[in-house]
Amino acid sequence: MPQFAEVALPVPMRQNFTYQIPTNLAWPLEVGMRVRVPFGRQQLIGLVVNISDECALPPQQLKAINEVLDSSPLLSEPLYKLTLWAARYYLCSQGQMLTQALPVALRKGASAAPEFISYYALTDKGAAATLASLKRSPAQQKILQQLQQGELTTEEVQVLELSKTAIKALKDKDWIGLYERPLVADRHWREQLELGEQPLKLNKQQAVAVAALTAQTGYQCTLLEGITGSGKTEVYLSLLETVLKQGKQALILVPEIGLTPQTINRFKRRFKVTIAVIHSGLTDKQRLDAWRQARCGEAAIIIGTRSALFTPMMWPGVIILDEEHDASFKQQEGVGYHARDLAVMRGHLEDIPVVLGSATPSLETLHNALNGRYAHMQLGERAGGALKVRQGIIDIRNLPLRAGMSQPLLNEMRLHLQAGNQVLLFLNRRGFAPALICHECGYLHECDRCDAFFTVHQALGEIRCHHCGNQYAIPRQCHHCGSTMLQGQGIGTEQLEAMLTKEFPDYPVVRIDRDTTSRKGSLEKQLAAIHRGEYKILVGTQMLAKGHHFPDVTLVGLLDVDGALFSADFRAPERFGQLYTQVAGRAGRASKPGTVLLQTHQSDNPLLKDLLHRGYGEFARSQLAERQQALLPPAWHMILIKAEAHQASDADTFLAEFAALLPQDNAFEVIGPMPAPLDRKAGKFRRQLLVQAADRKRLQQVFEQLLPQAEALTSGKRCRWSLDRDPQDLL
Repeated sequence: MPQFAEVALPVPMRQNFTYQIPTNLAWPLEVGMRVRVPFGRQQLIGLVVNISDECALPPQQLKAINEVLDSSPLLSEPLYKLTLWAARYYLCSQGQMLTQALPVALRKGASAAPEFISYYALTDKGAAATLASLKRSPAQQKILQQLQQGELTTEEVQVLELSKTAIKALKDKDWIGLYERPLVADRHWREQLELGEQPLKLNKQQAVAVAALTAQTGYQCTLLEGITGSGKTEVYLSLLETVLKQGKQALILVPEIGLTPQTINRFKRRFKVTIAVIHSGLTDKQRLDAWRQARCGEAAIIIGTRSALFTPMMWPGVIILDEEHDASFKQQEGVGYHARDLAVMRGHLEDIPVVLGSATPSLETLHNALNGRYAHMQLGERAGGALKVRQGIIDIRNLPLRAGMSQPLLNEMRLHLQAGNQVLLFLNRRGFAPALICHECGYLHECDRCDAFFTVHQALGEIRCHHCGNQYAIPRQCHHCGSTMLQGQGIGTEQLEAMLTKEFPDYPVVRIDRDTTSRKGSLEKQLAAIHRGEYKILVGTQMLAKGHHFPDVTLVGLLDVDGALFSADFRAPERFGQLYTQVAGRAGRASKPGTVLLQTHQSDNPLLKDLLHRGYGEFARSQLAERQQALLPPAWHMILIKAEAHQASDADTFLAEFAALLPQDNAFEVIGPMPAPLDRKAGKFRRQLLVQAADRKRLQQVFEQLLPQAEALTSGKRCRWSLDRDPQDLL
């Protein structure tokens, strides 16, 4: 019997730890099981990665495993291989990556075996009731309507953000009941797939895409490039119908929690199957329950954000990433993995197709599609009767502005509102004004812990730093000269909302940004009210740009695009192109024609002209050619080494010593050390070192050899440093 187990622990050290295996185990220990082990003065939960009869250390130096938590391995072989590959690629410890792949409850030692599931269902009284009888209570009516289509688990109730008070009222009437049943996997969807609605008729391009996707067997990655409103979701639904009929599961990743309720509703209406939902807004128990449902094959469809990528499937069928270009697929804190790249690798290891869908594909994905590594399909016409959008530029040089709005844009708004339509105004700055300026001496109030200005939040009565969260009451006097003549400099969504409410008193305004949607369920309520036509003017940040379908919006105005055209980040033009195209895609999605107007001081900017005249597809291809000439990703491969310290010299010294370990030649470039674009954040100085190489394998080998030497540098003890592979954000 083997005596030693190598265990990966959730610690940043790039090594595994050896423990003795107790002799009195109830079942044999296998690779992939969780064990509880002593580590220093604490007890940690780790995963077994190797079992052997030999150990280089003397037995008296080894501690024994305290407890084995599983009777079989937690991760399937492809998932286990994926996490080990990811640990190597992202240059982190196996323990850190393996724990990323497990729900928090399992990391804390919860049982992986299915237990009970709680669900709401109609009682006999409720089944006999009509929707009309709840006319005065729309929240109760909505719940009754949902339950008439079938039971709802407690997770679905939370994800669909149904009213708790309405649920209580219906329980008090004895119309609905909360029941519990042992989680015996109900897999009847594999024998008989039931559809809740008839599929829409596909146009020619959609039908071609569906035919090509359903014909694929084994691994194949496909970029589905479809202009906004071209009906990519309908293509996904048709593909899913084929996959589910084969008795296989589907994993669908969306970039943000805000998009999950509408995605779930769309899939629930079409398929009468169990849908497991996984995102950070759920409790640990809810995420564990969804993970169990997916693992035992009860959930036919798994929908989630970035972390759902590691959800096990009993019968893997397909992985779909919607809005694959979105930056939120890249994790910024801790292990900086990219869910898109790992999804492609997972598809490869599971031997199943992967579909990456976007109206504005990232240059990395486009590069792979144009090189022939990925299959490439295009949807060039808008679904249904939607017409092409009319685009225009308003040159605001020398024009008077009110809260950032020019008179031509206000006039155009009035026309659309009087015609009974909705207007969407996009400004990527939340708050009342981005900075507080003294009218007498010109002093701008700067955060005392960051190289950034405070943002004024008038409604909250405070100035707040959007980088470190530092906040104070709005000062009455200038910190520099004592004057009381302080005013907001620049425009934020809050100020714009106030001006529009005065300018258009007959048309209700709604503001959607991180401040107005921080409370649970608030985004859902606001979106529902927009669809009902309660609001006519929509003011928002990026949250409004993604995936939402507003049939009555006929005018979209972009207020401040100049800031996006000039940036320290080489990805800025790509991001601007994606943002403009996504925001513009909110206009004229139904049968009404749409207009997009863009305010700028840079009306002759070649980037803008290229984007407006040729569209994102051609614009992205010319950006790709520029990146290749400049030897930037995706042509070259990049690693960013970040260091922060209270003394700038400590971070500089460490990065300089790190740079000295690296080779420098024509195919390997080292830039820095240099200050980060935001030099000081939360009281610490930030420095960075950029390493680029033409060959990805060589970059990997160099770093694998060099990291032990870098970790041994004494200068590294005086700063906090980290590696970011394929960085998405250089700020």
